[in-house]
Amino acid sequence: MKKTAFGLLFLLCTIVFAQENYPEDAFRSPMDIPLVLAGSFGELRSNHFHSGIDIKTQQRQGLPIYSIGDGSITRIKISHWGYGKVLYIAHPNGYTSVYGHLQKFAPEIEEYIKKVQYEKKSYEVEVFPGFGEVKVEKGQVIAYGGNTGSSSGPHLHFEIRNSVTEKPTNPLLYGLEVLDATNPSLVKLFGYPLTEKARINQSNGKVALNFKRQKDGTFRADKVTAIGTIGLGMIAFDRQDLAANKNGVYSVLQSVNGKVYSEYDFETFSFTESRYINTFIDYDHFGRYRQKIQKLFKGPSNKLSIYNQLYKDGKIEIKEGLDYNVEILIKDLKGNKIKAIIPIQGKKEDLKNIVEEHKTDNYVIAKKPNNYDLGAAKVYFPSNIFYENFYIDLKKGKDTVTIHNNRVAAHRNFTITFDVSKYSIEERKQMFVARLGRKKKPSYVSTYKRGKTFTTRTRNLGTYTLAKDTIAPKIKAKNFKEKQWLNNYSYLSLRISDDLSGVDKYSATLNGEWILMEYEPKRNTITYNFDDKILDKTECDLKVEVIDNVGNKTTFTSTFYRK
Repeated sequence: MKKTAFGLLFLLCTIVFAQENYPEDAFRSPMDIPLVLAGSFGELRSNHFHSGIDIKTQQRQGLPIYSIGDGSITRIKISHWGYGKVLYIAHPNGYTSVYGHLQKFAPEIEEYIKKVQYEKKSYEVEVFPGFGEVKVEKGQVIAYGGNTGSSSGPHLHFEIRNSVTEKPTNPLLYGLEVLDATNPSLVKLFGYPLTEKARINQSNGKVALNFKRQKDGTFRADKVTAIGTIGLGMIAFDRQDLAANKNGVYSVLQSVNGKVYSEYDFETFSFTESRYINTFIDYDHFGRYRQKIQKLFKGPSNKLSIYNQLYKDGKIEIKEGLDYNVEILIKDLKGNKIKAIIPIQGKKEDLKNIVEEHKTDNYVIAKKPNNYDLGAAKVYFPSNIFYENFYIDLKKGKDTVTIHNNRVAAHRNFTITFDVSKYSIEERKQMFVARLGRKKKPSYVSTYKRGKTFTTRTRNLGTYTLAKDTIAPKIKAKNFKEKQWLNNYSYLSLRISDDLSGVDKYSATLNGEWILMEYEPKRNTITYNFDDKILDKTECDLKVEVIDNVGNKTTFTSTFYRK
């Protein structure tokens, strides 16, 4: 008994703590084609780090996907967005592999999950088979590559996670072969005065630093003059061979006069901390220009665990009369690297470029709750929604309110509550809360209707309004016509769409029985596979209903023939 307990404890400790010793020969590749990456692990995405690698599937769907090792399927999920159709396989060595954006599953898995879909009468399902219930072997075909979910093109999203901590780890650490003899690329460098009296190149605001490539391949910036506490930032990307994709870099090390001030890499991270990416990048710059500057210094609200070394949080204290040599080393997993050198002279100079803080009548204290009455709506920010204090810009309107702009990140949801008492009960049925985009086009946000108020919870600052949707969704047959014989057809497809609030629900019956329609919102199509059911009638009556987010409904009926 003691030996068994000791063995389990040793195994658990090995899984949790030996993160640097990844098994490089335990797994095979998830595909039989050469691995070419469209996205790398830890890549900077919207509000999160990329938790896997994106493997190109030669711009096509239907390529076989293999289990990388023996194991048991522990989770199957099908959703309209996110990973779309995704499989999770737990392996005996303490790791879980994840396969996302799949077109379809292997026949036995497809049969298993479709039974659940028909039982629940829902395309979107999530199941957690017991360990050993659905076993797979190394090299077994488990699915076929696709483009489901929030995918912008056919590819396989592939992850390897620690089964105990559920932390994703870089899949390339497990011996997967990706051709890569290409150095990372440096795009831009920036300097940040971090205190009130700090200056960089006679400016108290962020400064772009000029640099040139040297004959030895390094990059050297023009001499920088500075004083006080400053920080540096950069825009960089990495490319693997055989692809032009600008993927994320693996590791960055910043040293000052030979001493390491900051070092981080994308070996692993926790899903619970991923949203802190908004403290890792210059979010104001991202909001303005859609460019992600990686800060080489760490702010007080940054809770990320990706740092291996930190000295003074990566901030550099520049003293008058002293010279500093900053080196930034950017590497990929194959050891390809580039170096940038930034010479800094400690020098007090008169300000030529003065950046003044934009002040408003309202100042948000991040650690405290904040309430604002904007007439048409009330806004409530719980404590610790924001990463730092700031002056917030608020604008009132008749049915529209502006809550600052997209250059400040919120870590959690805040609440916007609109007063709709001036509208009749009938009018409210077709109304909803909408966020206005750059072209002032309203987009639906989840709206909770309670009496005379409409409430939404969101993380996005910006302009919100009350909108009204009076037009019902549209349904149109895509690959068949009324009274048509469909003997040689393998599937039935229709196009569904809604002009404003968006599709909320849809359902379909064939001869009065519920049928599974796979919804692909990127193409506005729903599809029925004739293999799902054996039709007992030659004359088939199809009925499709689509309801939008305010309850407008459209019903489509059609008759076709099939033997």
